[in-house]
Amino acid sequence: MSDLPQGPGPGPLRGAGIVITRPAKQAAMLAQQVAALGGTPIICPAIVIAPPVDRAPLASALRELASYDFAVFVSTNAVEHALADAGLWPAQIVAFAPGPSTAAALHAAGVTSVRSPDCGTDSEALLAFRGNGGRELLGASLRSRGATVDYIECYRRVRPASGVAGLAEAWSEGRVDAITITSSEGLENLWEMLDATTRARFVRTATFVPHPRIAETARALSLENVVVTEPTDAGLLASLVKYFAASGD
Repeated sequence: MSDLPQGPGPGPLRGAGIVITRPAKQAAMLAQQVAALGGTPIICPAIVIAPPVDRAPLASALRELASYDFAVFVSTNAVEHALADAGLWPAQIVAFAPGPSTAAALHAAGVTSVRSPDCGTDSEALLAFRGNGGRELLGASLRSRGATVDYIECYRRVRPASGVAGLAEAWSEGRVDAITITSSEGLENLWEMLDATTRARFVRTATFVPHPRIAETARALSLENVVVTEPTDAGLLASLVKYFAASGD
């Protein structure tokens, strides 16, 4: 766990301790934004992004790219791990990105033809890059439009082996005012890593999630104060600002 010291200042978060549970690379930008709003970001990744145990299937899929019409990248992690050894991206292969962050990562990796999945397909072949056991909603949507979708796992999401001792200490010292969770898997990982005393504190802490599905997981764990935000960093930050303005903390 790490935090970026930020005393109560002119920002609307007024020094509130905000736990960020994203993987380390993705946590940095949100931490900077929280600090810019006067909060104290506390980074405690609940998921570690790791390469696949066996890279051979990924390497094989990359060699067969030319047999597909499109490639789908489910996240920035998929871009980073799939394209690390991909070489020059074939100009004729269009890449689908579900959001602006993934699209930006693709452009940064040298992929020039990037579209939103909303553009649709017509009975075309797609290769979807994802993490281990990833959900298939995007692929199911594309299949419903007549596309053929093959999946390849290019990274693994694993539970951290350690790292919550500092978070438990911050909670015990009253330095945690809210926690942000971006996936049900991350929430379940964090819950399993905490001891009973810290879980009891977690249950009472304002928990911000970007999707009703994650809120259901949170309530199943008996979390008492769950706030569903818009599914963007801007929406999350707006909800944090609104919450602390209303609470007067």
